[in-house]
Amino acid sequence: MNSSKLFRYSTCCLLGVALLLPSTGLAAKETNKKKAKKPAFGIPSVEKEDSICFAMYTVQDNILKLVAQLYPLADGDSRSILLEVKDKGKWKRVAKTTIREDEYTSPKDVKAWNALFRVEKWDHSRDWEYRVSALDDIATYTGIIRKDPRDKNEIVVAAFTGNSNGDRRMKPDIIHNIKVHDPDLLFFSGDQSYDHRKHLAAWLLFGRQFGEIIKDRPTICIPDDHDVGQGNLWGEEGVKSTLGGASDGGYTMSPEYVNEVQFAQTANLPDPYDPTPVKRGIGVYYTALNIGGIDFAIIEDRKFKTGPADIIPKMGPRPDHINDPKYDRESVDVPEAQLLGERQLRFLNDWAQDWKGVEMKAVLSQTIFAGGAHIHAGKRLLADLDSNGWPQTGRNKSLAAIRKCDAVMIAGDQHLASVIHHGIDDWKDAGYSFCVPSIVNYYPRKWLPLEKGIDPITDVLEHTGNYYDGFGNKITMHAYANPGEGVEGIKDRVNNGAAGHGIVRFNKKDRSIVMECWPRFVDVSDPDAKQFTGWPVTIHQKERR
Repeated sequence: MNSSKLFRYSTCCLLGVALLLPSTGLAAKETNKKKAKKPAFGIPSVEKEDSICFAMYTVQDNILKLVAQLYPLADGDSRSILLEVKDKGKWKRVAKTTIREDEYTSPKDVKAWNALFRVEKWDHSRDWEYRVSALDDIATYTGIIRKDPRDKNEIVVAAFTGNSNGDRRMKPDIIHNIKVHDPDLLFFSGDQSYDHRKHLAAWLLFGRQFGEIIKDRPTICIPDDHDVGQGNLWGEEGVKSTLGGASDGGYTMSPEYVNEVQFAQTANLPDPYDPTPVKRGIGVYYTALNIGGIDFAIIEDRKFKTGPADIIPKMGPRPDHINDPKYDRESVDVPEAQLLGERQLRFLNDWAQDWKGVEMKAVLSQTIFAGGAHIHAGKRLLADLDSNGWPQTGRNKSLAAIRKCDAVMIAGDQHLASVIHHGIDDWKDAGYSFCVPSIVNYYPRKWLPLEKGIDPITDVLEHTGNYYDGFGNKITMHAYANPGEGVEGIKDRVNNGAAGHGIVRFNKKDRSIVMECWPRFVDVSDPDAKQFTGWPVTIHQKERR
């Protein structure tokens, strides 16, 4: 079946649709006058021809890596799966593999149901129509593997974060807008899944929501804390976490669960820089991808990070939140605490010096290297240790490595869009970061300093200019999108006016980088469509001051 057709589900109640009585077509009525329970979230049954949910791919160094995600198969169904391309009007097989049935461990007996195709010597000079076929060709899925856009002057990236389970609806507004933007790369920076112990069900929902745009363009997904089953993540090189909130560092879920999440979301990425697993056999995926001469470093900014519990005193309601007005910023900068870890710093230093086939560089991470919010769900915090503003020494090492190649940073996680110019020894002596807005913003945050900034950037936003974040890091705020501010005519209870997506445009000729920030439910094809107040923000590749 062609991927653009609607799925035919045998159970529609899982999608929140009212179940209809087959004999009358009337909505089912409650007989006991009690409020009906919300259906449990799970995996819908599908017709065999719809067994392939979606596929995503990248091409690097003429190596195609494509992952196909399927719905659970029945006993007796063929486990073989094929990848074909259309050449001179005929389908030609390029790869065959076996559908994986490795187990997540939660829920019990849930399997991966995905397959990785790896094709070397890929012809990246032209577009290819591809077809994935399973169940002896009963199930098919089609898309386009795009040629490398090296001949384009402008390379466009669409960036997303935070697909909360607070809104499991389809996302037709995003699909429409991304087709209008027609980006060369999609980047999902984390929290594609918020269903902590049901990743397969959530990942299949993600595929139904976004597969229509993913199938036709290279896609980067990097899992964050909610994807791997916890509210916050300090990975501490893979150790097991034993504290509630995981503030002692490590992972709450089993290594098998974490690895299956990572395989589903990152197996299509180029091969890792150093594939050596961390502790307990948990894999790594940090790597680089070149799209049209723009070189993207893809990092795991939470896998090696040290947990705060027991290494700094508790100064708030929980180990990662500081709201004690007497707290000393320097006291929480523990030099031995890790952020990216030595392995990733070596990668960034090597990557920063490699300019073969490269014109501009960018770093893709889960979150930004600063404490970029003051208000968390209505409460003011002095500092949030979950951000990459901490540990300060590790933050500065990371920024120093990144600024060697004038790379812009693109990230998510914060539930608050922002453009920040980072400083190490002085304001503005490091790179820029663009934190994109959440797809669904159920947990609002705000940039709301108590004082005005020094040297304001613009008069359209009240709080721009030079600031210290909650850890004493030097940051210059250029733009922010607080909930309920800067959006006209958008009223949505779940998203609270601060949800949306980011667009980054790399101009290879004049070396400019344009960052656009679009609210949810705005039609970007409308000539009168407006971005969040303060955007777009334009910088230059070499800009430091």
